[in-house]
Parts: sequence; C-alpha cells; structure tokens
Amino acid sequence: QMQLVESGGGLVQAGGSLRLSCAASGGYIEPYHMSWFRQAPGKEREFVAGHSSLGGYYYIDSVLGRFDISRDIVKNTVYLEMNILKPEDTAVYYCAAETGPVKSIRDPGTVAYWGQGTQVTVSS
Repeated sequence: QMQLVESGGGLVQAGGSLRLSCAASGGYIEPYHMSWFRQAPGKEREFVAGHSSLGGYYYIDSVLGRFDISRDIVKNTVYLEMNILKPEDTAVYYCAAETGPVKSIRDPGTVAYWGQGTQVTVSS
C-alpha cells in the first residue's frame, strides 16, 4: 500500500510561485502515472498535470506554460512547480498515482492512491 504525502502549499500573492512536493512511501513511483489534481470549494476535483510512466507530460490548458510536473525516482518524489499563480488556482491540491492505460491519466476515477492534499491560496 503506497502512501503519498504532499507539502509546499500556502498563501501567495497573484503572480507568485509555489513548489508542491509529493513524497511516496510503501512503494516506488517509477511504474506509476503520477498526477496532480485540485479541488476548489463547491467544485469537482479536476486534473491539473500528469507525468506518465512512459515519460509523457499532460496539462490542462489553463496551466500550460505556468505549471511544470516532474518526478525524482531517487527521492521517490513528485513535484509541481507553479508559477504566475492566479486567484483561480486556489484549491486543495492532491497528488495521485495510477496504473493502467495512459489515456486514463486525467480520470480521478482510475486513481489507485491519493495523498491527503495541500491547500494553495492565491490572493489578488
């Protein structure tokens, strides 16, 4: 049973940056598709960024050019570098791990393991 623990969230002004980390234990991230999802109050959880086990990168349009997902297999950790943050980026951010076809990487219903989430708040 793999555990995922996020850190790095916080309060930042619009235009600022944050780097989220997701440390995995109880298993290795290498064979998994690793993703970040987010959930704002009153909204459904949505896919933000993903890195497949085959090396592909996937982002929602609203974060293209601003967010960057990466993984360090030595540290068994996934990162989400977030730049030029906007108030609409405010949400709880969740780390996720899944296997299966790459086409399901954006689907929260196929996630095998979730982290507990970390709050990101962007003030205007």
